Amino acid sequence: MLTSALNLRRQSARSLHKTSPPEMNAATKPEHIATMPTGMHVFERGWLSSNSVLFLDGNDTVLVDSGYLTHAEQTIALIEHRLSHRPLRRLINTHLHSDHCGGNAAIQRRWRPRTWIPAASADAVSTWNVETLSYLPTGQQCERFTYDDVLRDGDVLRMGGMYWQVLAAPGHDNHAVMLYAPQERLLISGDALWENGFGVIFPELDGESGFAEQQAVLEQIGNLEVRLVIPGHGRPFLAVDDALERAASRLAYLRADPMRNGMHALKVLVKFKLLEQQDIRHDALLAWMAQTPLPQRLHMCYRGQQALTDTLDEVLLALAKAGAIALDGDVVRNIEQH
Repeated sequence: MLTSALNLRRQSARSLHKTSPPEMNAATKPEHIATMPTGMHVFERGWLSSNSVLFLDGNDTVLVDSGYLTHAEQTIALIEHRLSHRPLRRLINTHLHSDHCGGNAAIQRRWRPRTWIPAASADAVSTWNVETLSYLPTGQQCERFTYDDVLRDGDVLRMGGMYWQVLAAPGHDNHAVMLYAPQERLLISGDALWENGFGVIFPELDGESGFAEQQAVLEQIGNLEVRLVIPGHGRPFLAVDDALERAASRLAYLRADPMRNGMHALKVLVKFKLLEQQDIRHDALLAWMAQTPLPQRLHMCYRGQQALTDTLDEVLLALAKAGAIALDGDVVRNIEQH
């Protein structure tokens, strides 16, 4: 059980080794900067784009996750600054949601790195199946990219002079992986674990199992020796046990009533659209919702007895109450959250 694993980890916790700080955005306070090895840089991007992790080890340069398509130019500028005229040799994706791989195509044009993706997504990328890859259902953008090799559970990679194990991480995305460096006790968790939760459990929205898989992944993390987590979104963090407890509580809440996961997903999709557009008129947002398959399906499944505009207003009021958006007459405005 997760609780037992957490107790065991607390009993065996070891002191932290302070090394060089990660790359952070300007809003990050110094006391929030976690420690990590030299040559490993985290670009904390917020919520439209995932975090990216850049490894520098001589001429061996590797990027994990590339952010959203509309941030591709910024992503390349961040990488170029750290590379100092070296080429980027490898690109690795924890999973293929648009906010984690949307910069792949631009990066491939710039450096032609060898690209690795989770093995279970290989066929969909080869045929560019935008339905399977989630870009069509979510109404999100992703430019077509290619891959050279695949990541399988149990594979071992060398990045930044460290050896990393590839760990399957189903739940949020049943094709996702995490990357774990046992010697340094570092975990690149993707969207399987954040400091305050995890990504939407998308498989459950399609009638597939996802809650049980997410529970198993949390238990797996609890059984690992982890001193520092680099999540897919948000700052790197050291308080792993606390994050696992919050995630377990959140999962139990969602699992108790699948409608909670569905309505949460709808809020996330609308917020993502606001992150992308920043400002959008209510009628344009309603039109987007009406023509985008997943929001439309979630409305029919959980609020089908009411008009689509009422469902949108319900979501907008919830987001406004949470401080995630502002309602200004007929215009919906994004509010940046950190």
